[in-house]
Amino acid sequence: MPILPIIDLLILMGWTSLFGAFALKAIYVSTAYRPTLFGLGPLDMVIMAGIFLLFSLALAARTWVKTHEARGLANDARVAATLDAYSAARVERRADPTAKGEAGGGEAAAVREAG
Repeated sequence: MPILPIIDLLILMGWTSLFGAFALKAIYVSTAYRPTLFGLGPLDMVIMAGIFLLFSLALAARTWVKTHEARGLANDARVAATLDAYSAARVERRADPTAKGEAGGGEAAAVREAG
């Protein structure tokens, strides 16, 4: 199920609630009439708008994290495989005394044999 239309709907409902709250507050300030929309005053509408907008933000963040999770797991697996290969190469190099660049092998072995 596509998630983007749900996020868009939550954003639309949040902004609509916010504009409704502004309209109610403008009527409250300019007249003595105290209207409500489905029993909700301006402050209730602002709170409702905040909830809608926070839900849309949380849903978008969760979707973004879920989309990028596979890439992070692949990077972790590649790093672990590289470290395993490096460790295996070091173990093989230590087992071979003629390998160059390690203590006990290469030039150091030739110097010991000559001296």
